[in-house]
Amino acid sequence: MTTTTQQTVVLVHGAFADSSSWNGSIPALQAAGHRVIAVANPLRGLEHDAAYLRSVLAGVDGPVVLVGHSYGGTVMTVAAEGNDQVTALVYVASFLPEVGESTGELAAKFPGAELGAALEAVPAPTPDGGTGDDLSIRQDLFREVFAADVPADTAALMAATQRPIIGQALADAASAAAWRTIPSWSLVARQDLAIPLESERFMAERAGATTVEVDASHAVSVSRPDAVTDIVLAAARATAR
Repeated sequence: MTTTTQQTVVLVHGAFADSSSWNGSIPALQAAGHRVIAVANPLRGLEHDAAYLRSVLAGVDGPVVLVGHSYGGTVMTVAAEGNDQVTALVYVASFLPEVGESTGELAAKFPGAELGAALEAVPAPTPDGGTGDDLSIRQDLFREVFAADVPADTAALMAATQRPIIGQALADAASAAAWRTIPSWSLVARQDLAIPLESERFMAERAGATTVEVDASHAVSVSRPDAVTDIVLAAARATAR
């Protein structure tokens, strides 16, 4: 039996990025017939961010292919739990946490991450009325640790427009692991300096994800939008209803 139902592709960026990081893939996804929503991830705390993503999903009619980059993967892992509307989870150079694990814990699980030393912090208000450390990447180090295979002028724009993240969000433990019940795909970036390659492989294998590896930096959605498009379309085809 064939179906003409097209999924809505919901794209969730991670820390130090914004929705424009998906711009290279959006036209091709739309051309394939999918509605696309690039979510503005708040980056204010894991439960807060997951609640916001749930509200976005609640406003979508029909099946959803949920795509997350980096910390965006952590957010969607929590937000998609128990949501029958989500047919596939696609992780792009991303975190696939188990219940009780944090993004920061997984980033440090294996050697090779160089992002931490490039971060700077300023105080910022948190959703609970308190104050936390708002983390961003030093602009002079942004391309080196985050987007080494992106043209210098593009990386400079990305550095200037990066979205900071409240540090506690990276320490918050995941309360759910949607990949346990929803089919998952993982795009592994071999030159990633934010998430060690060994960590990306470990998480994808643990989740039983269909995995594709590419030679790319952490900013694979910008440097290799073709690879992102391909894995998202593969997930959409495999889970079409």
